[in-house]
Amino acid sequence: MGNPTNVRTLRISRRNLLRASAIAVAAGCGVIPRVAWCATPNSSTGSRGSEAFAYFTQDEIAFLDAAVDRLIPADDLGPGAKEANVTFFIDQQMAGSFGRAETWYMQGPWKQGTPQQGYQLKLTPAQLYRAGIRDVNEYCQRTFKKDFSELDAGIRDRVLHGLEKGDIALRDTPAKDFFEMLLKNTGEGFFADPIYGGNQHFAGWTLLGFPGPRYNYINEIDQFGKPYTLPPVGLAGRNGSPAKRNV
Repeated sequence: MGNPTNVRTLRISRRNLLRASAIAVAAGCGVIPRVAWCATPNSSTGSRGSEAFAYFTQDEIAFLDAAVDRLIPADDLGPGAKEANVTFFIDQQMAGSFGRAETWYMQGPWKQGTPQQGYQLKLTPAQLYRAGIRDVNEYCQRTFKKDFSELDAGIRDRVLHGLEKGDIALRDTPAKDFFEMLLKNTGEGFFADPIYGGNQHFAGWTLLGFPGPRYNYINEIDQFGKPYTLPPVGLAGRNGSPAKRNV
C-alpha cells in the first residue's frame, strides 16, 4: 500500500497537492475506497451533527480533525480537509472491509519488508489508526503535556514531520507507516466522490476544476476554449450524500 500522492513534505501547498493527485482523479471519478456503509455503530463511537461515526471515538475524531487540518489546510483557494469532512470519510473506511483488511493476506511470517513490497504490518488499517492515535497522544502528553488536538498548529506540524521522517518513537506503532496511511487516506477523502463521506460540498473537485461524472457532456464536446460553467456533480448528483450515511 504505497503512497499514491508521493508527497514528501508535510505542509502541502495547494498547487503541489493538485499536481500530485491529478492523475488519480483524472482516471475516473476520483479515488473509490473500499467502504461498507452499513457498518453498525457501537457505544464507543462519536457523532457530530447529523453524522454517525461508525468506528472512531470522540478523542480519535479530535485527533484526526487536527491532523487532516494540517495536511491539507484551508487557504485562500478554498476549504481544507477538515472542512471537506475527511475525518468522516476515514471513519467510514475504517468501519468497512478496508479497515478490517478483509481482502488482504494478513498471516505471517512478519518480517521487515522493503518499500516495494507494500504494507507489511500485523495490524489492520483500523487497528493501525487506533494504536497510532493513542501512541501519538501519549508522545504529545509526555513532550508537551497536551493531546495532539490541543497543540498549536506549528507544534502539530512538528509532530507530523517527526512521524513522517520516523524521528518520533511510538510505543507500539511504526511512526512512518502510520503517517503514510494517514496522508494517503486524507488525499483520498479530499478527492473521492462525496457519496463516500468526504469531499464535502465538492471542495476537492472545485479546487481541481473537475466537473464530476455528469451523465453526458455532448453539448460541451465542440466548445473548445470555453469555460465549463456548470457546478460539479457526484454519483448522487449535487446532494452527494450516501443514503445510509447515518446508519
